[in-house]
Parts: sequence; structure tokens; C-alpha cells
Amino acid sequence: MRRPSSPLIVAAAAAVALAVALGSMVSGTTLAGRLAPSTGSLRNAAVAVGGPINPAPPMRAYLSPTNPYAGPTPDRACDAGSRPETVQGKAPAADYKNGRAAKGYFCNARELSHYGHTGGYRVERYVDAAGHECAFWDSTLLWPHNIPDQGTEGPGVYVMNMHNPKHPVVSDVLRTPAMQSPHESLRLNQKRGLLVADMGYPTWNPGFVDVYSVKQDCLHPTLDSSSPMGVLGHEGGFAPDGKTFYVASLYAHTLSAVDLSNPQAPVLLWTSTDYQPHGVSISNDGNRLYMAEAAYQQGTYDSGFHGLTILDVSQIQKRVMNPQVSVVSRLTWPQVSTPQNATPFVSHAHHYLLETDEFGSGKQVGAARIIDIDNEKHPYVVSNLRLAVNKGGQTADPGDDQVFQGYQAHYCSLPSRVDPYIIACSFIMSGLRVFDIRNVAHPVEVAYFNKPLLPNHDPVYPMKVGSFAMSAPAYDQARHDIWYDDGNSGFYVVHLTRGSGVTKFAARIVYPGN
Repeated sequence: MRRPSSPLIVAAAAAVALAVALGSMVSGTTLAGRLAPSTGSLRNAAVAVGGPINPAPPMRAYLSPTNPYAGPTPDRACDAGSRPETVQGKAPAADYKNGRAAKGYFCNARELSHYGHTGGYRVERYVDAAGHECAFWDSTLLWPHNIPDQGTEGPGVYVMNMHNPKHPVVSDVLRTPAMQSPHESLRLNQKRGLLVADMGYPTWNPGFVDVYSVKQDCLHPTLDSSSPMGVLGHEGGFAPDGKTFYVASLYAHTLSAVDLSNPQAPVLLWTSTDYQPHGVSISNDGNRLYMAEAAYQQGTYDSGFHGLTILDVSQIQKRVMNPQVSVVSRLTWPQVSTPQNATPFVSHAHHYLLETDEFGSGKQVGAARIIDIDNEKHPYVVSNLRLAVNKGGQTADPGDDQVFQGYQAHYCSLPSRVDPYIIACSFIMSGLRVFDIRNVAHPVEVAYFNKPLLPNHDPVYPMKVGSFAMSAPAYDQARHDIWYDDGNSGFYVVHLTRGSGVTKFAARIVYPGN
């Protein structure tokens, strides 16, 4: 594949100023793409990333009335041939010295294939009208830092031909501005066959929204539009009908709704600075927006609320002129760090959210949880998903060189919005983790795969070490495979074995679009 042309580099160059400003935060002596606390306001933000140590009065008003078990999630025995961890989620320094880490850690899961040296924040799966099976994954953890590691394909969203999951092949690279640096915004809408991202960054970027059609030929997506409709970009969310794409920017405190009824001519419907939105997901009817909020300045922006906010966006969904959006409810929890995303699902006819917190410091390691929203005005936490290593504080383990990025969670995803049996999560240094949630009150970890990068094994950044799994995984139920990528080592196809005890990923696959 050829390198991006000069016009595309110019179009994406809005990120360069931010990259230069943050240059002192990225070092070849640390994990590539990790952000190290610097000075001024960024130092304050780094402290706040761990969440409120002592929740302010407004936070206490939204605390869950329940207090479920918050220790390590029970795990299933590993099958023969597994290479299990000695401590759940941990890759200890001693294992790097004695050669154990080089063999990787896996339980009831096996690697089928691997590609590349970098990875971003989301993997999506799609089968088009012609029967092509495709993977889409953002190859950039931090633009332009990852470019030297991206080889001949260069930066962009990689399109993989998954006809043979043991030998995936890059069929195309999407290089428009948002696709070069989508941060956490890449989303696929299954119903309309639209792949969309906004131009994002750990802080924010100009909100270019790129729209591709993958319906006819997912191996070579067709560009419908690329326009600065999203105001400021960081995260994103799709209404399941595929007609509204929400662009969220937590640091800039902007939330925007973009009309994609005509994907070739997007229209900005609504924007607000009333919230501090991180990830957002939308209800199946499009009337509710589930927002992971993370305020970074106590005393401002709604008194520093960290947690879940449910918004009524029905007037946006109905295309009411000058739509009004209201808060339905809010919820927080004792372990809250930086709320990342909350996705709705139904299990045994009850309504829930799968919520994930990213990062964390001190005792505030949020990890993940299941929230009951049968009564959306009074949500509560049903259960937590945590590993034994999620205790907070730094260790001497290779790669654990940041206060808030190490043994913490980042993203979880669902195989279906109706009766999912499992969920898969990326837990940064702990790699891919798989939980059985058929009993939502008592989840069990049934499989994991973690392949830490060894020192001096990255061809560009030799000091990059350990795992840096940040992506929301994708699922291939027919083959019993999970796809994810790792910021330090690339794209993986992982097969779940019978030892996981899971014969199906969900009762039926209903996945209109996250």
C-alpha cells in the first residue's frame, strides 16, 4: 500500500500542533503512545484521571444504593495446554527475567493469527452483500507517534479480509483525516453498512466526520463524505438506525449530533457544552443516550461528576426543530475512575448497561460493571468485573510505568444486545479478558489471552514493553473467535476453546451498531 498523499497529510495536520504540544509527554523510553504527566493543566488532568478520591456532595447524591462484591471476579479452571497466570491479570517482572513472559499467558483461548506492530481502540466485524467477511481496526494509538511502526501501510483504519482467520490480509487502508486519527470514535452500523469516525485525540481534534459505505464491498469501502461536522472529536456513538452519529469530546465538553440520513451530505443537528461526555451509546429506539461522564475540574462542569448519565434524546431522534435534551438520571459507584463507555443490553427480559471505566490511580480503579436500568430513573450496580491485579498503585512490572495506565481496564464490548452469554474486555497490561455473564449478578472469568511485548522487540521503539490492550473487541460466533488489537503489538484473532464452557456467544445476535 502506498503512503498517504500530501493533501491527506495536510488535512490531518490539525493533530500535529497537539502532538508537538504534547511531545514531552511521549518518549521512546516509555511505552509508545502512553501519556506521561507533564506540567500545568495536563498534570491536573492526570491526577483527576483516577477519579475522585473523596466524592464531593453532588457525587454522593448519585451513588448506587447497592454495593456488590468488588473483589476479583471468580475464574474458571484452565484447560490442558493453557499457560495460566499465577496472579489473575499479572505479568510479573520475574517472568520477563526467567523467560516465562515470552511464552505469553492464555487460558481456554489460543492465538490463531497476528498482524502488525500497533493498534488502537476498536475492532469491528462485517459481512457484506457479496459474502466478504471483513475486520476494521484503527491502527493508531497516538498520531503521529505510531507512524514509524506502521510499515508500508502507514496510518489509517485497516481493512482486513477475514476469509481465512488464520491468515488475515490487509485489503485496504482508509486514510481520510478522521480515519488516520479516530482515537476512540470508530463505529460500524450493521443495519446501513456505514463505517464512521470523527477525528479524535487524547485531548480533542477538529471534529472531521468521515463516512464510508461497506455494504456492497467491505474489502474496499466507498467514501461517502468527509466534513468538519463533529465540532470537536474524541469519542463517538451510533444510533442503531444508522441515521445519527454522536461526537463526544470530554476535555472540550462538547457533545454533537450529526444527521447521516444522507451519508453523502451530513448535517449538524445539535451541539451542547452542558456535559463532559466520554463514550456514548444509544438505545435501540434512539431515544436514550447512555453517556460515560468524566469531569476533570472539581467545582466546575456540574461539580465534577464522574459516572453514568442517561439523556433523553428523543427530540433529536424525531428531528424536532431546536431539539431539547434532558437528564433522565445519573449514577456513580465507589470505585469510579474515568468512565469510558456504557452499552445497553437485555438479559432474561431485564435491561442492563455494560459500563467500563478506563485507567485509575490509587484505590480508584474502576474496571467494569453491569448496571440495572429496568427503572431508568433509578439505575443501580448489579455486579463488578475485576481482576486480582486491579488494586491500584504501580508495580515494578515491565510496562507499568504510568500512575494511571497499567493494570486497569479500558474497553469492553458485547457480542449481542439481546441475551449475551459473554463479554470480552481489554484490560491494558492484562490483555484480552472474557467473562461469562449468563448470571449477571455473578460473572465468571472463563478465558484470557495476554501476549506481552518483550524489551527490544519493537523495531522502532525498543524500550516499548508489555501489553497495551485498549480496544473494544469484535466477535465471530460461528468460529468461536474474538478479534482485538493491542497498542504495542497489533491485531489478534483469538479462538475460545471448549475449556471456556461457552458454546455460544449469545442466544441470538442482535448488534445494530454500538
